[in-house]
Amino acid sequence: MTDTENVVARETADAVARRSYGVLVAFLAARTRDVAAAEDALSEAFAAALSVWPTKGCPANPEAWLLAVARRKAIDAVRRRQTGERLAAELQILTDTPETVEIPDQRLGLLFACAHPSLDHAIRAPLMLQVVLGLDAKAIASAFLTSPAAMGKRLVRAKVKIREAGIPFRIPERAELPGRLDSVLDAVYAAFAEGWSDPAGTDPARRGLTSEALFLAGLVAELLPDQPEALGLLALMLYAEARRAARRNARDEYVPLAEQDQAQWDWNQIREAEALLLRAGAFRTVGRYQLEAALQSAHVHRCRTGEANWIEVVQLYDTLIAVTGSPVVAVNRAIAIGQLYGPAAALSILDSLAEDGRLAAYQCYWAARADLLAKAGAPEDARVAYDRAIGLEKDAAVRRFLIRCQTMTRG
Repeated sequence: MTDTENVVARETADAVARRSYGVLVAFLAARTRDVAAAEDALSEAFAAALSVWPTKGCPANPEAWLLAVARRKAIDAVRRRQTGERLAAELQILTDTPETVEIPDQRLGLLFACAHPSLDHAIRAPLMLQVVLGLDAKAIASAFLTSPAAMGKRLVRAKVKIREAGIPFRIPERAELPGRLDSVLDAVYAAFAEGWSDPAGTDPARRGLTSEALFLAGLVAELLPDQPEALGLLALMLYAEARRAARRNARDEYVPLAEQDQAQWDWNQIREAEALLLRAGAFRTVGRYQLEAALQSAHVHRCRTGEANWIEVVQLYDTLIAVTGSPVVAVNRAIAIGQLYGPAAALSILDSLAEDGRLAAYQCYWAARADLLAKAGAPEDARVAYDRAIGLEKDAAVRRFLIRCQTMTRG
């Protein structure tokens, strides 16, 4: 076994995990309705791959290899836990799966299973992020402004609930969708946002998440073309994705929205987003994702035409806060208020949000505060806020941008 063979095996396993983790877990869990057992079996299969592939070579179909090994691991686990008729029934379920056919994509069924009404509403989207998209508790906790320990415990309890309640892994009947769709959309968007925070694709855990989330959002919109929020979410994600190439310059420096080269925007995606937003609006039912997509449309219009539309932007944020009550939305609204009425007005709003503990570790709050303090003529306070923002930022390019901004306050 050479170092090169080890590297090839590791890279192959990482690639499979990125593109197929959710597919494999969904397929395994759909058979047994035991998410935790499916994850355990798949984890053991990946460990086996890292032991076997360097010496025997990577298989032509690594997903099928992993699925076969994971099923054997799951069968062994069932034999250790069960006896008699229960054992026979579970073994029949696990062995009744052909190993040579293409693995069907059952992620949508798993997404809707994780949104079952017997599960607490607050844990549904985080559960989807872990079992369908493979994010760890730390990343999920960050997305939902909570601690990794608390999130980990809640995820374990949810998986136990799925097993004990025998929740079916299927796309529910149309009458059941309204109670589940919001959680599915929240999970897909949280996955997109997590991948969006790694634009260069340098973090293996987040690489490919935006394309995966876009794929799932497209599936949901195709499945439910009469659900305006599904259309709104896809529009929102396309607006953001259209600007990906312009977020960094040739020197890999972060470029704020107002300074981006619009020639690098994907205008086909923007036109598609506009069409989706118009379709959603025809239903005359306003929701979070339509409002967020409308905000993106407003930003695109301002950048394209040079026409200030901050009054309209603030009005959209007012409605979005009424719908979500989100402190993140409140921070963005404060930034827009600053564009209309100056930094003092915006800082007053941020001061009123300071007691919300969820914002203590929210980088954008401190970056916005630092920028506003600098504009308000409070350089010392601005530098302190920049220190907090720099310490919280994971993206090296954004950190460098914040450091440059902090340095400028000394001038």
